[in-house]
Amino acid sequence: MVTEANVAKTDVVLVGAGIMSATLGALLRLVEPDWSIMLIERLDGAAAESSDPWNNAGTGHSALCELNYTPARPDGSIDTAKAVQVNEQFQVSRQFWAYAVENGVLPDVRSFLNPIPHVSFVHGAENVDYLKRRYDALIDNPLFASMEFIDDKHEFSRRLPLMAAKRDFSEPVALNWTQDGTDVDFGSLSRQLIGYTAQRGMTTLFGHEVRDLRKESDGTWTLKVINRRTGQKRKVNAKFVFVGAGGGALPLLQKSGIEEAKGFGGFPVGGEFLRTDNPDLTAKHRAKVYGLPPLGAPPMSVPHLDTRVINGKSWLLFGPFAGWSPKFLKQGKVTDLPLSVKPNNLISMLGVGVSELGLVKYLVGQLLLSAEDRVDALREFAPSAVDSDWELDVAGQRVQVIRRAKGKGGVLEFGTTVLSAADGSIAGLLGASPGASTAVPAMIEVMERCFPNQYSAWLPKLKEMVPSLGVQLSNEPALFEEVWAWGTKALKLDRPANGLPATGGETAHTPTAATV
Repeated sequence: MVTEANVAKTDVVLVGAGIMSATLGALLRLVEPDWSIMLIERLDGAAAESSDPWNNAGTGHSALCELNYTPARPDGSIDTAKAVQVNEQFQVSRQFWAYAVENGVLPDVRSFLNPIPHVSFVHGAENVDYLKRRYDALIDNPLFASMEFIDDKHEFSRRLPLMAAKRDFSEPVALNWTQDGTDVDFGSLSRQLIGYTAQRGMTTLFGHEVRDLRKESDGTWTLKVINRRTGQKRKVNAKFVFVGAGGGALPLLQKSGIEEAKGFGGFPVGGEFLRTDNPDLTAKHRAKVYGLPPLGAPPMSVPHLDTRVINGKSWLLFGPFAGWSPKFLKQGKVTDLPLSVKPNNLISMLGVGVSELGLVKYLVGQLLLSAEDRVDALREFAPSAVDSDWELDVAGQRVQVIRRAKGKGGVLEFGTTVLSAADGSIAGLLGASPGASTAVPAMIEVMERCFPNQYSAWLPKLKEMVPSLGVQLSNEPALFEEVWAWGTKALKLDRPANGLPATGGETAHTPTAATV
């Protein structure tokens, strides 16, 4: 039992000011307006690590274009299970954002969400055949019904003029084109959600770091917090702790001592992108175009040429190219990886070291790339690319989850994992892609796991925010059409009359209710 007079008490502590904490804080404030909430962030601003727009691809992962979500089986059929799962999760996030825009939670929709087509791109007869099979496997699912298959070079050139310039069309090319994709600035989205919750009583401590935490006899948690600017120390006692600290989540969950975190490890992988804001180039490419990963490369390496809208300005990003650092955060410490190795996860970590030699080989190859090599890789997408138009941007750190596996020691997982203590007093999120795009379903899962006594009372409000909650929209086409049309109108994701993405300034749209 905590009795110290200088210990601040609160119902909820959110560690980290990224999209996960921002989303959970807003959800809790909407269902429990009287709860006390405290946000603790080690940096001086919100969403400055993985949620920053320069530190992620901003795809709004909905599995419309990411080919690693639709692998071919040995018999040639396409496994669509992962793509459908990720899209279902994204639909939950999209509905919450629509509700939040309509109800003043998110006052500036266009600063975080812009309509950008999502496109899969392949070349070569064998890959074109795969893409057609992918299209055939997905097109009857309501979530993918607007997808087009394009293998005509003239239509390719009309829709993707930058990628068509200087291209040798003697080799077959094909696209899966989905007009209804989006570009998401998760930094802006996080800041708006945090702003909403802070205006309604949440205490925010920026420039403060949680150094340790321990569980008290009454089931609460006491956190040791330090002001990184002044060195001043304080203690905070909370009934519930959420660790949404990106790569910093694993060390804190390890310090908590909860049984559920034992055996977990993390492997940091950095990212780099080529980028340009040359208006002659950005005007010729209004899409997020994903290709196939190089042979033997991990799923996170899928190359893509993306339109990004950041602070109202159009950019093009190409990558990712892998970097490596032992840091778990872009602004972390070189000791992060070695200090994360514990007796309970050593076997898991060593097991991955043996089983993922392909990943190690890939990373070494990526680290040896020259500037010219990177632009050469870009020319597979944009053959006319000129070195001087592009600069290198170092993106964020991703910590891939290492989990215990029988007979293997440990396996590397490319996804997100919610960890929570059996008593629901603490939870955290590990992993990366699809990550931010699935923040809403992930945080609703945290609420259901950690607040079983309150969750049933929250359900009516949660279903007001997410009408399809608990329903697979793939099996309910009429409901999907209804919530999609509602979201499209609320989020002002109007479709241009010519079927092509709008050009020019991002504020040039005249929002109208879209037809679905």
